Amino acid sequence: MSEERERQVKSRQRVTEHGEVFTNLREVRAMLDLVKPETERMDSRFLEPACGDGNFLSEILRRKLAVCGQRARGKAYTQLQYEQAAILALSSIYGIELLADNVAACRARLLGIFVEQYVALYGKSHRAGCVTSATYLLSKNIIHGNALTYHRVDAPEQWIEVSEWSMIGNGMVNRRDYDFKYMVDRSFFSDQPVATYQPVYFLNLNAQAYGEE
Repeated sequence: MSEERERQVKSRQRVTEHGEVFTNLREVRAMLDLVKPETERMDSRFLEPACGDGNFLSEILRRKLAVCGQRARGKAYTQLQYEQAAILALSSIYGIELLADNVAACRARLLGIFVEQYVALYGKSHRAGCVTSATYLLSKNIIHGNALTYHRVDAPEQWIEVSEWSMIGNGMVNRRDYDFKYMVDRSFFSDQPVATYQPVYFLNLNAQAYGEE
């Protein structure tokens, strides 16, 4: 098996049982370059219905955070403005994945990129609340589910629900949840959410804030 092929598969068994083959970085970058302006907009949403361990999503996040970092280093952003833009960028990235180990790996990979870029800019002045918010967003946006059946894998009786996150001013985040099936059949987000929530400050996104504990 070639080195490139080894990077694209974890095992022959997984290929046979799940059709799991990862897209290599060269193809990922070439495909994203076709929509390059969108990959550099903080609020441009991307959903990968078979995200694996995050090859596409990690590159999208790197591109968005690169724009944030450039603005911060150029003094166009204060630290608080960077944090808000970075959280918005992360909130715009979604993945659905069939295999539990890939879900965990994808979340960890994206959080690692987020924290690495954040700490590189602000060092000891980085805020724990920002990292906590990022962790929570990934727990919601990277979903253990089957995009073909529209059901969660970790709770097979439940439909996949996707959260829409929107900045509404003064650092407040609006959240509305939608049935994935409805989104596929109609439009990405619509006016028929299955759940709505009171706005939460972007540095306070966590399970307790949404009554999940």
